[in-house]
Amino acid sequence: MLSIGVLRAHLLAARLAGPVAASREKSLLSYRLFAARDPGVTLGLDPKWAWREQDLLRLMADKCGVSDDPDHVSGPDVIDPERTLSALDAFAERLRAAAADRVPVLFGTGHPHRLLGFYAELADALSAAGCLVLSPAQGRCIDITTRFGVRTYSLDYVRGVALVREPGARRAWSEPGAHTHSPLPVRMALEGLAEAGGPLPELVVGDHGWVCGAGQLGFEAIGLADTNDPALFVGEAEGRVSVAVPLDDGVRSDYYRPLTRYVLNRACLSQ
Repeated sequence: MLSIGVLRAHLLAARLAGPVAASREKSLLSYRLFAARDPGVTLGLDPKWAWREQDLLRLMADKCGVSDDPDHVSGPDVIDPERTLSALDAFAERLRAAAADRVPVLFGTGHPHRLLGFYAELADALSAAGCLVLSPAQGRCIDITTRFGVRTYSLDYVRGVALVREPGARRAWSEPGAHTHSPLPVRMALEGLAEAGGPLPELVVGDHGWVCGAGQLGFEAIGLADTNDPALFVGEAEGRVSVAVPLDDGVRSDYYRPLTRYVLNRACLSQ
């Protein structure tokens, strides 16, 4: 069993928490864009409340541990490891409950280069516990607006985890998929399930648009988010995201393995 002390030390050493790669400038820009309802930052969430930039700064200070000083405008951002640990416990509890009830679960990531292995281990464990890990609408094409214009991607699954690929990309671990913040993939997956007559997921696990897009449609969703992704924490504050775990979502993929072990142990899903 990985102890809390060992995991806390790992979070800091790997820069999953503590000073992280996301800059203060980038986080503050995200808060400004979210306050302006920029769809590239709201990630499929339609906020119920009016969120000003200062409201978001206070929220992120509470949820992540970033500085709430509006005059602090440069340097690395900071995540409080205690908040990460607390959220990981809540995340694990939702997985434990899902496994106990053997509910259908949908996994999806917009960060496949970093987080695919993390989610895949969780999907394997829930499948072994009797949950149906869903993989709807595989191969369907999605037009997603990017900073390079509209691009067409296809929905794919690796070890039960949904992601998007550019057309012609090889289906291999060497090309795990494309980075996206869009909620369109989860909408397409859910549409595919509805067309097929279900079952629909009782829990969606992921990040970015997968969590916010599902939560906006009324599905229970849990996931991981960095300091420059306020949408998940707004969703949690408004009751449409069950758990948002604050951590750096862009470090080396192997740095998430201790988190996987910790979550599976806490969820009583270790094999």
